[in-house]
Parts: sequence; C-alpha cells; structure tokens
Amino acid sequence: MIAELASSNPNPSMGTEAGTFDRLVGTWDCDFSFRAADGHFRHKRGELMFGWILDGRAIQDVWITYPERGEKERRIGTSVRFFDTELKQWRVVFVNPQFNYLVTVQGGAVGDSIVLTGRDKDGAQVRWSFLDIKPDSFTWHGETSSDGGKTWILEEDHHMTRRRSA
Repeated sequence: MIAELASSNPNPSMGTEAGTFDRLVGTWDCDFSFRAADGHFRHKRGELMFGWILDGRAIQDVWITYPERGEKERRIGTSVRFFDTELKQWRVVFVNPQFNYLVTVQGGAVGDSIVLTGRDKDGAQVRWSFLDIKPDSFTWHGETSSDGGKTWILEEDHHMTRRRSA
C-alpha cells in the first residue's frame, strides 16, 4: 500500500502550484518548540518528512517528535495536502490519533512563505506558516487567535534543517 501511495514527482497537471510545497520534499531534522502552560517554550527533537503521493497530485508529510527521558512513545502525526483547483488554494488535513486531533486548514503561497488558516478542534482560529524557506532550512509557526484574527499567539516555533543524504 505504501509503495502505491508514493510518487517521485508532482503530476504535470499541478503546474506552477507544485512549487509551493515541492521545495520541502525530503527529510528534515527538527528543533520543535512548544509553548507550555507557564508561557515558556519547551524544546524537543524530531524529524519531518515530505513526499509526493497519489500520482503526484498530493503531498503527505509525517511529523515525528522523539520521546524524551521517561517517555516510552514518540509523537507522530501526518498531513495530506492538495491543491484545490476550484478554490485555488491548498487544502490540508492533519491527523494525530494519539491526541484525538484532526484539523483542516487552507491557503497557499504568500510571497516566499506559505500561510494556511483554519480552526482547531476547539474552534479557535489557527494559522500555520512556513517562513524563511531556504534550500536547507525553514521555520514553521503555529499560532492561535481567539479574537477573530486581530491578534495571534505563537504556540509552536519549529526550526527545520534538511537532512543530508548518507
């Protein structure tokens, strides 16, 4: 099944929209930062993998946070993202079954960044941004808003470095 999902390249029908996420295809080493209840950020290590699937018409990513001392399991979630030709936006579904978490966001390229918005399972607005994208690094921000998007609170600040092939 996994082999049938994978595609080595974007489908030609994707046109220039393929470039939005194609630059992220590969494996990334991650320094994840999550805001704790006390307001301080807690760092965790992990990895992120992006790859084309479904005959190159979608991209899937897998987010893995390594277990820390005393933890037995890693944290793992996945997104499937595709360009909706009617909406002219990327649509994304993220699933993390360990935490009963499902969220959908949509958006696309904003200048050199990628910005996706939606609502989390509690109804709060979320904004996910891929920032400062370079061939070997990028930053991902996860923000929430409880006032209709007037103000945003940074909840996650992740820094990715492309993993070199062995």
